[in-house]
Amino acid sequence: MTHEVETMAYAGAVPWHGLGFKVNDDLSPQEMMQAAGCDWRVEKAPLSYTVDYNGGTTLPVPNKWALVRSSDNSYFDTVGNGWEPLQNEDAFAFFKDFVAKGDMQMHTAGSLRGGKIVWALAKVADTFEPVKGDEIESYILLVNPHIRGKAIEARSTPIRVVCRNTMNFALSTTSSRRITVNHNQQWDEDYVKTMLGLAKESTALYVEKAEFLATKFYNDATIDDFFADVFPHSDKESEEFSKNALRAHEVLSEQPGAELASGTWWNAFNAVTYMTDHEMGRNVDTRLNSAWFGQNRNRKELALQKAVEYAEAA
Repeated sequence: MTHEVETMAYAGAVPWHGLGFKVNDDLSPQEMMQAAGCDWRVEKAPLSYTVDYNGGTTLPVPNKWALVRSSDNSYFDTVGNGWEPLQNEDAFAFFKDFVAKGDMQMHTAGSLRGGKIVWALAKVADTFEPVKGDEIESYILLVNPHIRGKAIEARSTPIRVVCRNTMNFALSTTSSRRITVNHNQQWDEDYVKTMLGLAKESTALYVEKAEFLATKFYNDATIDDFFADVFPHSDKESEEFSKNALRAHEVLSEQPGAELASGTWWNAFNAVTYMTDHEMGRNVDTRLNSAWFGQNRNRKELALQKAVEYAEAA
C-alpha cells in the first residue's frame, strides 16, 4: 500500500481506485472490518510531563488525553475531556441491519493516514440511468476519523459504472445526503439511519437533475466558462485557461461513456469527476483521499452546481 492508504479490502468488482485486496462478496460488516485490518480500538491515555527538579518529577497534563491505537500503541492525536472516540466495531455495526435485510452489501473498507481515518463503503440495491446505458450505482460511505477537527460522517456516494467515477449528491443544503456527528456528541445510530432514510427524496432529486443535464447542450463559450470555473488558474499559470481546464476539454470526448450523452452538460460534469478520480493527484491513494475527503470532493460539488446553473440558462 502507498503512504495515504494503510489497509484496504474490497468485495466484488475492482473499485475505481484499484487499491486493496479482494475478499468474499457476502461478508458481514464485522467480517469486512476484520478483513480490512480495522479490528482494533482507540483508547484515551492520560498525558504527563517530567520536570527536572527534585530528582525528576512526573506530573499529569490536566484535561488532555492521547488517542492511542490498541494494536500497536500508535499515537493519533491529543484531545480534551469531551472528545470520545467512536470505536470501529460500533461504526461498522451501522451497516448490520441493512446488510442482514439485503438492502446493502459491504463493498470496501480500510484505513488512511496510519489508521487516523477509518472508512467503510456499502453498495445500496438502488440503481438508475440518467440516459440509456449509463448506469449509476448507489453507495453509502461511513467515515470514522480518530483525529481532532473531523466529524464522523455518513453520506451517499454514487458511482458511474461505465468509468467508475464517484459523484456527489450535494445539490443544495436541503438536498445534501451528508450526515455528520461530532466526537463530543453522542453517536446515535438510529438518528443517522433516519436521516439517511430521507435519501430516497434526495436521490429522486438527483436523478431529476442528472436527466435534465443529459438533455441540455453546451456551446463553445459556455463549456469554456464552466471549466474555467471548476479549474481556475493557479498563481503560476499565465495562459488564458489552466492546464486542468485544457485537459478537461480533451476528456469530454476521451472519457469512457462519452458517446452516451455527447455534447451535454451531463457529459461535462462527468469529465470533471473522471479527472478528479483518475488523473489528478500524485498517485492513486492521494486521489482517493482527495476525492472522498479533500479538495476534489469540493470540486465535484462545485461542478454539479455550475453544470445545473449553465444548463438552466441554456
